[in-house]
Amino acid sequence: MPFLPELSWDEAREALKRLRVAILPVGSVEQHGPQNPLGTDYLVAWELAKRVAKATGELLLLPIPYGVSEHHSHFPGTLWVSEEALEEYVYGVIRSLAKWGLRRVVIVNGHGGNLQALLRVSRRARKEKLALVVVYQWWTAVASKFREVFGEEGLGHAAALETSLIAYLYPEYVKLDKAVDEEVKRMLKVPAAAYWYTKDFTSSGVFGVASTASREKGKEVFEASVEMLVELIKELKAVDLSRVL
Repeated sequence: MPFLPELSWDEAREALKRLRVAILPVGSVEQHGPQNPLGTDYLVAWELAKRVAKATGELLLLPIPYGVSEHHSHFPGTLWVSEEALEEYVYGVIRSLAKWGLRRVVIVNGHGGNLQALLRVSRRARKEKLALVVVYQWWTAVASKFREVFGEEGLGHAAALETSLIAYLYPEYVKLDKAVDEEVKRMLKVPAAAYWYTKDFTSSGVFGVASTASREKGKEVFEASVEMLVELIKELKAVDLSRVL
């Protein structure tokens, strides 16, 4: 598994001749209820990226830990950057990779709030014929399986799904005895789009049921997510870039 920061420049030169895909984990540092660490999103993305890089032999990059998290800003410790800042930062990484011939990039996104910025990166890279950038989000890639394991009430932010996953990966950081269940408050009965803060819906930071979390369920979640991401990288390697760039 080539890990770019550990290579010298001449080792990188040789590795880049054979590598096809760069794997870039992106996350956030934000509240995840009273039971989970603030780094949950980037830690999950990082572990997925490491595992999949090892399985595929493709290039592993360091994670970008900070994301678009201002909606959680009423909870202590949450850090955030603007969508524009994240977009430019990630695009700069993509541009650098393209210079060295890596024009297929999988962004392993650990935080839903980053998605719009990352999709703009993907669009810019495609329009400028720079690289093919795809965004993998573990909670949507295997959504049907997760519903079977946790039910709809366990899929929300900091609920049983996320808590189980981080409990499996970093048990020393999780306090399962502090997991709480909180029914999400409804601001409007009629579906409409608006900018909301997390505090508008929950006082604990948990959306739904977290008390049913377990390390065993987390292992099942992680393995399913890894399997899907490995398949994505296989498919991406087979794409004819001359047709899309």
